[in-house]
Amino acid sequence: RSFSRSLLMVLGFLFLGCAAALAFGGFFVILLCKNYQDFFQETFLSLPGWLAVVAALVLLPTGILGVSISTKSSRYQQGAFMHLLLILLCLQVSSAVLAHLYSIWMATDLKSTMGHLFYQYNGTHSQAPGSSAVDVVQKRLQCCGVQNYTDWLKTAFVSWHLLAENARVPESCCKEKYSVCRGELHQLEQLFQEGCLRKLEDQLHFAMLYLFCCCAVLIVVELLAGASNGILMKHQPFHNLRIL
Repeated sequence: RSFSRSLLMVLGFLFLGCAAALAFGGFFVILLCKNYQDFFQETFLSLPGWLAVVAALVLLPTGILGVSISTKSSRYQQGAFMHLLLILLCLQVSSAVLAHLYSIWMATDLKSTMGHLFYQYNGTHSQAPGSSAVDVVQKRLQCCGVQNYTDWLKTAFVSWHLLAENARVPESCCKEKYSVCRGELHQLEQLFQEGCLRKLEDQLHFAMLYLFCCCAVLIVVELLAGASNGILMKHQPFHNLRIL
């Protein structure tokens, strides 16, 4: 019994720390989907992030209850603690499963969506939504083209600069420290040369894997907390309620 109390106190404080880690993972997924929403066809891709944020908010009172129960047992607190653990298990299992599934699905969808937007590119100063999305992703991820900068030299991608004297890449491929860069290929040192597809896939995979690992670890911790609370409840039976 004393071991269960000590373990529950440790797990209670651990819940408070894990809430911050889980909230970070959730917001990271949400911001990733918001910043690159033009490249994601799946509208519910941010759902695992929102579930993680809700779970992080529920973790706060759960951790406080865990610490409180470890010092002074109360049947009401123990019951509320069990209910919160059940809610958390549902939220985190859902978030972990969705994060794993989305990371697999998006591997194929992202390639086709990005290729389509890059194919429709109309120039750095174009007002077309697809063109601005291409410029944004190349600047943020410091990349150029889908696979690499040579994509802009292929027949399917050159229509936006046919009137130019020399083949070039969009100015969004230029490194920031070169203010006079115009995307000319004879100055490769001024350009990002890695492709955007791999970089965006890596970010998406990292975000979903981080979220999946957080949920998996917390599920184990919550099961331990539930077992510890159950032992304490066993040693503190219900009062005689025959009056009811």
